[in-house]
Amino acid sequence: MTKYGSFPGARPRRLRTTPAMRRMVAEHRLHPADLILPAFVREGVSEPVPISAMPGVVQHTRDTLRKAAVEAVEAGVAGIMLFGVPEDAKKDAAGTAGTDPDGILQVAIRDVRAEVGDDLVIMSDLCLDEYTDHGHCGVLDADGRVDNDATLERYAEMAQVQADAGVHVVGPSGMMDGQVGVVRDALDQTGHEDVSILAYTAKYSSAFYGPFREAVGSSLQGDRKTYQQDPANLRESLRELALDLEEGADMVMVKPALPYLDVLAKIADAVEVPVAAYQISGEYAMVEAAAEKGWIDRDKAIMETLTGIKRAGANMILTYWATEAARGL
Repeated sequence: MTKYGSFPGARPRRLRTTPAMRRMVAEHRLHPADLILPAFVREGVSEPVPISAMPGVVQHTRDTLRKAAVEAVEAGVAGIMLFGVPEDAKKDAAGTAGTDPDGILQVAIRDVRAEVGDDLVIMSDLCLDEYTDHGHCGVLDADGRVDNDATLERYAEMAQVQADAGVHVVGPSGMMDGQVGVVRDALDQTGHEDVSILAYTAKYSSAFYGPFREAVGSSLQGDRKTYQQDPANLRESLRELALDLEEGADMVMVKPALPYLDVLAKIADAVEVPVAAYQISGEYAMVEAAAEKGWIDRDKAIMETLTGIKRAGANMILTYWATEAARGL
């Protein structure tokens, strides 16, 4: 044994020596086409309304939403997920503004489709929470609980009006049992066989939704723990996954992203359909707040979080940084 024998022969650091080397051996790469931009459009406003808990994100006017869609296309972003924010006076117990063909979300879908056509995958949130005066994702029964099957009937109506407006993908997000199957049937029976379903398969009852409720002007009373998943549970997600696939989901999603990377990885390993993850408002707000304090490098943190989500198995990432990140890529 020579005096050099104690040194390692295997040196992983050799593959980290230069930026070019690190780029060449990178196992996962972000691409603009991985990204989907969630966007809010508010009824009855003439200027964008900033969301205080989400610096840089706004409730759009119809005009600024069209502009944001064009910018997303130019940056190479794959899709846009639209959320409607109706006037408070139009909210009611059944969320009827959500199924009004002239409701804000349906109008926004038509606006974006007219502006960018098929150059951007136009997705729509299929849920009642923005439109109900109680803020829940469905209609309530006499005891104040969300009535699963009565809500499914409303979702079927929502699917039809959103598809009629020109959406490419609907995202049933209310976590009602059987929602994917009912939406699939509603689309097929109304001549919308080509409209895809992005199933919110594993949507957890999370503390990280806080800023989102400001973004959509939520009127929520109470919580959503009887229908969104318990953060303690993983196997339950796999059961939800099996049901969604059986009912006809074209794509599946985990929400939130970062606190549930283990769930994302399990689901990605289990399926052959595309898998999405939603980097939600609270995740966005934490990075922006820490960066504002000077505690972290904002741009590096954004790319690191997105890379982590991609590494865990996401084919698509919904993120409020979509257009910015795509430009950086």
